[in-house]
Amino acid sequence: MELVIIMNFFGHLKTITKHRNKVILHCFKVGLFFQGLKHDLSKYSPAEFLKGIKYYQGTRSPNEKERELFGYSSAWLHHKGRNKHHFEYWVDVNPGTKKYEPVEMPINYVAEMFCDRVAASKIYMGKNYNDSSALNYFLGGKAPEEMHPKTSALLKSWLVMLSEKGEKETFSHVKNAVKEYKKQKRYKR
Repeated sequence: MELVIIMNFFGHLKTITKHRNKVILHCFKVGLFFQGLKHDLSKYSPAEFLKGIKYYQGTRSPNEKERELFGYSSAWLHHKGRNKHHFEYWVDVNPGTKKYEPVEMPINYVAEMFCDRVAASKIYMGKNYNDSSALNYFLGGKAPEEMHPKTSALLKSWLVMLSEKGEKETFSHVKNAVKEYKKQKRYKR
């Protein structure tokens, strides 16, 4: 039992650190230096890390296993509430309808989400990764209909561009969008 825990500890630590480092690299490419350095730090907190060890499998997120067993993942609930690059963070009560609805995400967090999705595809798919992998994963899930329509459309456009034109051109495009967003944000102040 102790050997399994030790192996899961190192396996989970290696996976999340490898993923985080890849996201940092991608964030640097799009001009999100500080955001990249802060990316997913909550995964090292006891609330997330201990569950990650307990449900580690090596081929998918431990959150999926915890969710299968209990109907929810406490680690995921902790994570999405602290990390603005997840669209689930951006849900609030609409003053008009009085219902919880998705809110449009700021571009810098959409860019980090893009970097996160590309990095996750690379880590989990390994040699089977290609420039269409993150798009196919996105289209195969429920995220497009659960996000704010503008956020979904923007993320999809970047994933399509990655699929069609490759990393160099897409990361340059995202970097320009982030630069423009930061410029407009400064101008409004």
